Amino acid sequence: MGLFTRRTQDTATTAVATLDVDPALAALTGDYVIDASHSSIGFTVRHAMVTNVRGTFAEHEGSLHLDGTDPARSTASIDVKIASVDTGIGDRDGHLRSGDFFDAETFPLMTFRSTEARQLGGDKYRITGELTIKDVTRPLSIDLEFGGSATDVYGNERVGFEGSAEILRSDWGLTWNAALETGGVMVSDKVKLTFDISAIKQA
Repeated sequence: MGLFTRRTQDTATTAVATLDVDPALAALTGDYVIDASHSSIGFTVRHAMVTNVRGTFAEHEGSLHLDGTDPARSTASIDVKIASVDTGIGDRDGHLRSGDFFDAETFPLMTFRSTEARQLGGDKYRITGELTIKDVTRPLSIDLEFGGSATDVYGNERVGFEGSAEILRSDWGLTWNAALETGGVMVSDKVKLTFDISAIKQA
């Protein structure tokens, strides 16, 4: 079931597409709030050239607007609290919050604002927007999959998405590193971001 599709420029085709709108998609139209307790925003980065370190941002909030009759009008907005970074090691988390990396005291939020969505095929999509870290804003494209919709046991209407993206942290001014005696560096420039999102439809 597709959510995001390209707009056609042909008037006749548009008229037919409008008549053929999937009622199930149309029913998803509305505003949603991300359920942080059932969502995860994380990252994976190579450490010392030999292994991966994974972490999450425990505190985040966001909203979605889905338009099932004209999916190109759908939007997404996410705010992430940098100080909530959690890799399971307190000293490492403290270093990430420091001026060497995120400088969480000066720049407390990481934000994403979508600008475009398009279908790649089936339930796979690419959401493009602007990612801001440390007051540096650059474009980011997130490849994601629509996980479906359901009504939970409390009567909440939910939608789910799972996505990922790769960035170079240096593009956002995150340049700290240390050279290894055996060659290479302590922390890779490439970072994989992951998104598991559950959102609840608002009345």
